[in-house]
Amino acid sequence: MLDYILEFDRELLLYLNNLGQEPWDKFWFTVTNKWSSIPLYVLLLFLMAKGLCKKGVVLLVLCLAAMISFTDQVTNLFKDGFERLRPCAQEGVVEFLRLGDCNGFGFFSGHSSNSMAAAVFTILMLKSKYRKFIFLMIPWSLMVGYSRIYIGKHYPLDVVCGLVFGVISGYLFYVFFSKLKTRFINL
Repeated sequence: MLDYILEFDRELLLYLNNLGQEPWDKFWFTVTNKWSSIPLYVLLLFLMAKGLCKKGVVLLVLCLAAMISFTDQVTNLFKDGFERLRPCAQEGVVEFLRLGDCNGFGFFSGHSSNSMAAAVFTILMLKSKYRKFIFLMIPWSLMVGYSRIYIGKHYPLDVVCGLVFGVISGYLFYVFFSKLKTRFINL
């Protein structure tokens, strides 16, 4: 069964990766570049911090930093534990990819887990104020995940597992932030 899943994952990667076209390459490389998301995250931080006292803003920033560090480090533990090569580093796969030559392990996607954790946390923080717009974070996170497949850095299963882990992490850190805020800020 595991062999079937991995083979399906490989075939799906090759199919999705080869849908790409050169005119779109720059767009997807921009989406996957973590630095290009900074303006979005600064805006979201500003919106989440609106209405919080100074202690609340410090608590928010600390919780967000902890969440990103947590998802990033757990991702690295999984990568080192499973040692599943990235598709762009795996013989028999890299030759069929449109883009990519790399090294290292890829299970599961840190870009996917971080972007989805940020999306879920943001949605929960801003759902009452920006209900119509805040759910755009989900398509953004899915685009980040797809960009990893597009450039050949991750298999679809790596991305899906990263997204699921991001949902769980974003929710748990939102709950953690809410409890800390209630205990230390809203006395």
